[in-house]
Amino acid sequence: MNSSTINIRELVLGILLAVTRDGEYSHIAIRNTLDKYQYLEKQERSFIKRVCEGTLEHMIWIDYVINQFSKVSVDKMKPVIRCILRSSVYELKYMDAVRASATCNEAVKLAQKKGFYNLKGFVNGVLRNISRNMEHITLPDKEKNPIEYLSITYSMPIWILNMWQKSFTIEQIEVFLEAFLTEMPTSIRVNTLKITKEELKKELEAEQIHVIDEGQENALFIENYDFLKKIPAFQEGKFYVQDISSMQVARWANPKKGDYILDVCAAPGGKSIHLAELMEGTGSVEARDLTVYKVSLIQENIKRCQLHNIYAVVADARILEEEKIGKADIVIADLPCSGLGVLGKKPDIKYKITEKICKELSTIQKEILHIVCQYVKPNGTLIYSTCTINKEENEENIAWFLQKHPRFQLEKQQQIFPKKGKHDGFFLAKFLCQ
Repeated sequence: MNSSTINIRELVLGILLAVTRDGEYSHIAIRNTLDKYQYLEKQERSFIKRVCEGTLEHMIWIDYVINQFSKVSVDKMKPVIRCILRSSVYELKYMDAVRASATCNEAVKLAQKKGFYNLKGFVNGVLRNISRNMEHITLPDKEKNPIEYLSITYSMPIWILNMWQKSFTIEQIEVFLEAFLTEMPTSIRVNTLKITKEELKKELEAEQIHVIDEGQENALFIENYDFLKKIPAFQEGKFYVQDISSMQVARWANPKKGDYILDVCAAPGGKSIHLAELMEGTGSVEARDLTVYKVSLIQENIKRCQLHNIYAVVADARILEEEKIGKADIVIADLPCSGLGVLGKKPDIKYKITEKICKELSTIQKEILHIVCQYVKPNGTLIYSTCTINKEENEENIAWFLQKHPRFQLEKQQQIFPKKGKHDGFFLAKFLCQ
């Protein structure tokens, strides 16, 4: 198919509808579309990714702006019109290379193409009015209404800000919010069984990929690549895409050669694979997850990295397996969580998650911890981790666990906060079994 026949704004619309109307996760919807249309020009693929991610990241601010210039409030609009307006407002505000007139014209054409001929005047009027007044939009007063100001400026739901305000200052919260909205290069972990960090850097640079080395142990940042799966070094398993914060799990676990490691919620397998690499082909890592699909993701990554001391198994972490009790040197419990530390990569989480879901997740985490801690042998290690910033799921769960399981001692715990352009928010705790 000729890329000139593809309307890239129509692809953007499809992704935004999949996420905001149909409940799909943004990173999956974007990845599936880019995989399907990988023959598009790099510039077109970049446009799709940037507009989709940017629209979702800034959606509360975008809706605030639209509501100032539309007689129909955003929540009363038809989903197609709402998504067309949202992505167009993102373009008007953040994409200087696209002329405002082009954004407005393309939005009108798309509304017509989708069968909303009678609303083309409405779409045109709202967007041109916003375009003319973009520099005069007023925000809530930061001094008088700091939470409302942060909510609209950084597009963060008020309930999340209220929750964080119980633990952090407004200034600390604003640092998180800035980090989430700052574009981050892709962090990768070097597979040192196959290549050195210096060799990988040279190989990637030879592919015209921009590589940044900030002195992190066996980690690099990459930018200016088009399609990850087309990079030869990726195909050959010479590196694994993983956030710097997440790499800490295997380092804290500090496996010895020959250890038996159980990773109970392992998909897509990054931490398990890191542990297998650290044991240099010895021992065994049993990487588990709940569904066949999730386990297939782990298997795909094991195959790509060509590791032989790791295998993947379908298992429910909430069901005790008697024969595993006291058998594992290390148990990794990187458990399902609210994801409030990775909002920079998965911005739609902030609109899907609720206080009720956070409480349910905290209960599930306790259930799993209660089961999987039984697999740790005496003098073994248990690592608990989440990719969230929420005391109920992190510090409060640790306190609960220590009270219920006195044979475990807390060696250390750390809440890692998101850092602008560097890494996600993450929490981890290391326990030693008596």
